[in-house]
Amino acid sequence: MDLRDLIDKANQILEKEPRLIQLPHQGKVVFVGDTHGDLEASKQVFRHYLRRPYRIVFLGDYVDRGEESEENILYLLRMKIEHPGEIFLLSGNHEGHMIKELQPADFWDGLLLEERERYGRLFSKLPLCVTSANGIVALHGALPELRSLEEINRVESGDADWDRIVWGDFVEIDGDILGVHWGRPQFGGAYFNRLMERYGKTVLVRSHQPYAPSLMFNGRCITIFTSHAYLPVRTIVIADMEKEIRDVRDVMIERI
Repeated sequence: MDLRDLIDKANQILEKEPRLIQLPHQGKVVFVGDTHGDLEASKQVFRHYLRRPYRIVFLGDYVDRGEESEENILYLLRMKIEHPGEIFLLSGNHEGHMIKELQPADFWDGLLLEERERYGRLFSKLPLCVTSANGIVALHGALPELRSLEEINRVESGDADWDRIVWGDFVEIDGDILGVHWGRPQFGGAYFNRLMERYGKTVLVRSHQPYAPSLMFNGRCITIFTSHAYLPVRTIVIADMEKEIRDVRDVMIERI
């Protein structure tokens, strides 16, 4: 299957998915942080968890930084095509390079213009968030400020809420909206608690910040990273969808 056919098939699947994915109540879910061109990390995840009772949610940033960016995203797209109901690929900020540029961006810089446009159109269709009835919300960066979580389905690429979702950082201080640092919106504990209460959620699983504390806000904000591009340790989160999730004690954080 050549690149055009692969992207066309992936497009057909992603066009049917909403921006906000509602996870089923059954089974377990594996949350995977940034893989950033670490093809072996993606393969390890599927090797261990592409089976019942698991579903797998990747939290974005599949390209740049690592040495096998294109190999990684093509592998993930092939697996998504083969297992559309078991694998979910969310958008990270590196998938939004055509909307809000970033540097360094070795994957994007190495593409021909036609290839950049093809990937850009595909990535614009990626979901932004997953949620579950047992208290979990998961996305790449930070929470958007909406009246309800369901309004994520109306978020458009490039708008302020999209920017918070794929670019937003959390800082473990008591503040609310803290400003912007190097193009990245910054948010504190007051913002986190206010939005989690509004949305009726208890635990946020996210990635995006490789050097952020893995646990913030009394163990209710879990940040993972699943690439050797930054860190020597790859981490994932596993959650039981049939169990109430109140904080980090109700999930498993594991190394792969």
